[in-house]
Order: sequence, then C-alpha cells, then structure tokens
Amino acid sequence: MEEETFNYQDEMFADLQMLRYNMPGFSNLSLSQKCLIYCLAKATLFGRDVTFDQFGKYNLKIRKVLEAVFCGYKGDRESADFKAMEVYLKRVWFSNGIYHHYGTEKFSPDFSADFLRNAIKDFPDDKLPLDEGETKEELINSIFPVIFNPEVLPKRVNKADGVDIIETSACNYYSGVTQKEVEDFYEAKKTDSDEQPSWGLNSTLVKKDGKISEDVWRENGKYGAAIKKITYWLTKAKDYAENDSQKAVIDLLIKYYRTGDLKDFDKYSIAWVQEHDSVIDFINGFIEVYGDPLGIKGSWEGIVEYRDEKATARAQAISRNAQWFEDHSPVDERFRKPVVKGVTANVICAAMLGGDEYPSSAIGINLPNAEWIRTEYGSKSVTISNLTHAYDMAAKGNGFKEEFVIDEETRNLISKYGDACDELHTDLHECLGHGSGRLLPRTDPNALKNYGNTIEEARADLFGLYYIADKKLIELGLLDSEEAYKAQYYEYIMNGLMTQLVRIQPDQNIEEAHMRNRALIAQWAYQEHPDVIQLVKQDGKTFVKINDYAELRNIFAAQLAEIQRIKSEGDFNAARNLVERYAVKVDPELHKEVLERYSKLNIAPYKGFINPVLNIVKDENGNIKDIVPDYTESYSAQMLRYSKEYGTL
Repeated sequence: MEEETFNYQDEMFADLQMLRYNMPGFSNLSLSQKCLIYCLAKATLFGRDVTFDQFGKYNLKIRKVLEAVFCGYKGDRESADFKAMEVYLKRVWFSNGIYHHYGTEKFSPDFSADFLRNAIKDFPDDKLPLDEGETKEELINSIFPVIFNPEVLPKRVNKADGVDIIETSACNYYSGVTQKEVEDFYEAKKTDSDEQPSWGLNSTLVKKDGKISEDVWRENGKYGAAIKKITYWLTKAKDYAENDSQKAVIDLLIKYYRTGDLKDFDKYSIAWVQEHDSVIDFINGFIEVYGDPLGIKGSWEGIVEYRDEKATARAQAISRNAQWFEDHSPVDERFRKPVVKGVTANVICAAMLGGDEYPSSAIGINLPNAEWIRTEYGSKSVTISNLTHAYDMAAKGNGFKEEFVIDEETRNLISKYGDACDELHTDLHECLGHGSGRLLPRTDPNALKNYGNTIEEARADLFGLYYIADKKLIELGLLDSEEAYKAQYYEYIMNGLMTQLVRIQPDQNIEEAHMRNRALIAQWAYQEHPDVIQLVKQDGKTFVKINDYAELRNIFAAQLAEIQRIKSEGDFNAARNLVERYAVKVDPELHKEVLERYSKLNIAPYKGFINPVLNIVKDENGNIKDIVPDYTESYSAQMLRYSKEYGTL
C-alpha cells in the first residue's frame, strides 16, 4: 500500500492504541521468498497460546470464557457491563493474559462479577471451556477470585526486594517451589565449563511429593500440541529456504523443539548467528527472560522479517567498526573484548509478530542471549524499521513535545535530529551495546539474578548514549551535526526522570526492567550531578533542564564503566544497591503532575500492532501465483480469528 494512503493509527482503549505497520518492498520479493514468509508466519502464530499460559495459570481459561461471552451474549450489548467487559477482553488479548504487558500488575475489571456470572449461567455447557467433568459453578469458583479479587495473584512478575519473588509472582513458570529452591536447583546444574547451556530456559520447574523436577517444553512434552504445529510449518518453510545454510538452521530448530535439549538450542543458535546470506530471517522460540522474576525462563515469541536493504547500510556501518567502538569504550580494559567476533547488524521489516512480541513488540533485537555464544561466535542485531516508522507517523502533531520539552530551541533540535538519533541509539544499543564487554573468568552469567535484566539494558543504553555523541558517527556519515546528540540526551533524561511515569499507576513503584534501566541512568545522573541536570518550574510546570551536555557525556561514560564492572565481576550487591536506590521509587508529586499533563493530550502511553493478513492468490489451475498483504482486519476480528485458527492448548 502506498505511503500516502496508509492508515497507521487504529482504535484506542484503556491506556492502549493499536497501530498498523506497512510492509514496504514486500511486493518486490520473489514468490518463493513470499511463500517462505507465509510458512514462517504460520509457525509464528501457532505459539500464541503458549505465551498466554506462561504469563499466568488461568489466562487461557479466562480468555476463552470472555471470548465465548463476547461472541454469544444475548443480552444488552450496549450496557455498561458488557462494554466494560469488551475493553477488559481487549486488554487480555493485548497482554497475553490478565496482567498488564508492561507493569505486570493485574487488571481491575470495570464490570461486575454478577454480570459475568449470569452470562456464564445462561450459556450452554458446550460453548464454555469446561474441563472434563467440570461444572459451570466450579468454573466460576476457579476463575472469579483471580479476576475480581485484587489480593489473589496480583502481579505477574514481582521484583520487590526482601520477598520471595517466585512465590509472589503469578507467572506460570514454577509450581510449588520457593525462590531458594529454584536458585539451588539451577546452581547445582552448573559446571566449570564456559559453554554452559541456558539452564531452565525451556521448562516449568515443579515440586511434587517433595521432589523438584523440570517439565520440559517440547514436541512430546508440555506445550506439545502447539509445538507440533510450529514444527509442521517450519518443515513446510524448508521447501522455500533461500539457501542450504538457512535450511540447516530450520532443521536444527525443529530438532530442538523435538528433543527439548538445550544443547540442541545452542547448536541452533550458533548456526543461526552464522547465517548471513538470506534476505528472510526469523526468531521463533523460548527467548527472552524478562517475564521470569529470576531471569531464567524464556517466554515464547516469534518474528518473521525481511531485510530493509537501504536502511541496513546504516547499521552495517556501525557493525563494521565494532572493534573500534570496543577499543575506545570508557570501561576498564580488563572488561573489553580483545577481539570482537561476528557482530552483524541489519535493519529489517517485520512481516509477522507473535507471542511475546505481539501486539506489543520490541523495535530492536540482539541475539542470542548466551554470553559464551556471543563471545565465541558473535551476535545478530536488528532494528525493525517499519515498526519505528509506524510509531513516528502516529506521533506526528500529538502535542507531546510542546507539553514536556522545555523551550522552542530544544524542541527544534528534537524535531530536526530526534528520529535519526533514536534510530542510531537503537542501532548502537542492539548492534554493539549488548555484544560489548566481557565477563571475567568464572563469573556466573546469572550472578546478578533479579537485577540482571535491568543492569544489562542499562549497559546497552549507556553504550549507545556515550557513542551517540562521538565524532566517529559523523565520520561514518551517520550524523551530519555535532549538535545532534543533544536531542537524544534531552529526550532520554526527560523520559527517565519524568515522561515514562505515564506508564505507571499512582502509588506504584517502577517494576519493568527497561523502565528501571532508564530511571537508573537518569536519576543517577540527576541526583549526583545537580549542576548538570535540573528539574525547573515554568508556569507551574516541571521541565528538565540540561546545563552541560558535554559533561553529561562524561557522566554517561562513568556510569557505563561502573555498570560494565558490575556485569563483568558479577557484583550482585552493587547491582542491587544501584537499582534499589535510583530505579524503583517514584516521586508521587511529580508523578501526579506528569499524569495530569499527559491526560490532556489524549495520547495512549502504550502502543501495539495489528498484523497484516497474508492472503494467498492462486491461478486458474490452483497454483500459488502471489501472496498479498491485507491491512484491513480489525483488532477484535484478528484476535478472535487467532483464537479459533491458532488455538492449541
């Protein structure tokens, strides 16, 4: 669809807005490449129920009940209760469960328990997700406390200091075990080898009859019904593979899904990171560990992508100079990599999002996560250009800069350089930041435990912040002004100190790892250097004021050096002290002010995407002659269709 006619914005509800992403250049791909994307897209969508189940024991049953009521309710569909239930269901779809996708707190329903109870009682049994022998009353008794009682399973991921974060988290990765039992179980698996599998990544840890064991997620194990569908479509995808190495990567992923052996996952990851020739690529599996309070278990996610050839030149200019960036990093030489291996970077267009990457998606990804594979074989980084473009188009003229940026000079700077600097910071964060530095010998990659994700994101962000101001970027032709970096610095500090607070409910702490990372960096700089960063009042409103941008770069350099030391040495106490001091607590007065100012703009603080529909076009003989994206499916229609077509659990 042409740029000038594409509608990026769709419906808004609660604190969410749905967007659409265009697929530029898709029509120029070969038919075989389009068929490969189609098969990989199917494999991506069949993991949806897995993510729902991982994010909460009752999520799937609650979703199915709500969908049944939504589709079959015979009462007043314009009533306040029904409309409130519709919004609640849309939030459940968005978050893959009943917990906020970012803050992880449980949603509070605005419809009554009596409304839902009566609706369920009016339904025939065969229209409800009843287990064998289960009655409607038993169904109600099992899910209603979870939905309506705020004290029951209140948070999906609890990272509060001083509590058992496993027992107090509602995520469905553990059953009957304590935090100490989890830590002891996986500590016992570790050996002296540097090539450690990501122990526990693909299993539920359960305690039964006093014995702790892993229920492994594999084709003939837990989540097998979904995984069999995924491997079916991966097998189909092999018929359209662009080359033998890509076919080998798919074979290794299928083998891993069948065995559940993490050593097979490592073999797949190594082959995947070494495959560079294909235009089409994908991520499919149990990958990121942000949804586990201990950072062990991988949530299921999927992305299908194709290379944005023009924009990739920017990312590759950075990756080709990876050794220069590593050598000139402000961190201690002991913590730098003497030789940077296998850093590759591409700018890509998303063709399908799934699991933990849908509807809310990352805009940049660096994988694999295993530290030893990064060190020995390198990493792949991607920036997702069509998603960032959709965000940019949706933000035009929304009044945000006018409300929160201190003066016209700074607003003009951001208007001129903000988008370019955002893209470059993402490239630096993903392409080099995550892949930079090294652990000291015998440092446990999981030594920072529940603070590890925050420290790692801060490390990558600081790497990008330090280098966005470097003349090397002008030398490489990636920026054309020595002033451009100031746009990124101002926006980052403003976000970390103030504007990201719109994503938090009153009286709540900061919980999500990326938000903690940004608060850590900004608050650390602000509190320790009040001469460099100030919060000032203008016409009764609070604004960030940066007095010395050059000195702020020096502050970021010092922060990066310390964060890298903590990571390299596995200094848990230092990580905990930094995060708890700077990254968790919120100033209630400033928070209240920011929420009030933001509410007047009518902007949703969170955004997610509706996937295109990939339609097969056949000739008169029934042969595939094209695959064409359709961008018209509504959010509710897509979610209901996904539940019907891709429901497996």
